[in-house]
Amino acid sequence: MKYVLGFLRFWRDFIVGDDWRIAAGLAAGLLLTWAVARGGVAAWWTLPIAVLAVLSLAVWRAVREDERTGPVRRPPAPRDEDPSR
Repeated sequence: MKYVLGFLRFWRDFIVGDDWRIAAGLAAGLLLTWAVARGGVAAWWTLPIAVLAVLSLAVWRAVREDERTGPVRRPPAPRDEDPSR
C-alpha cells in the first residue's frame, strides 16, 4: 500500500508542483475545451488561450508578490584577496 501512496503523491507533486492555481487553471481549460468540442464547434483554439491566460496570471501574481516583498538580496560573493596582484 505504501508504494501506491508514494506513486499517487509523486503524481500530485508532479502535476500540481509549486502552484496549485496553475494546475487548476489548466484543468479548467481542458474542461472548457471539452465543453466547446461537445457543442460541435472547432475547439482547437480554446486550450492555447487558456494556457496564455493562466501563464499571464501566474507571471502577474509573481511580479506583484516581488513588488510587495522586494527582490531576494544575495550577499556578494567573496573576492579572492591575492596580495601578489
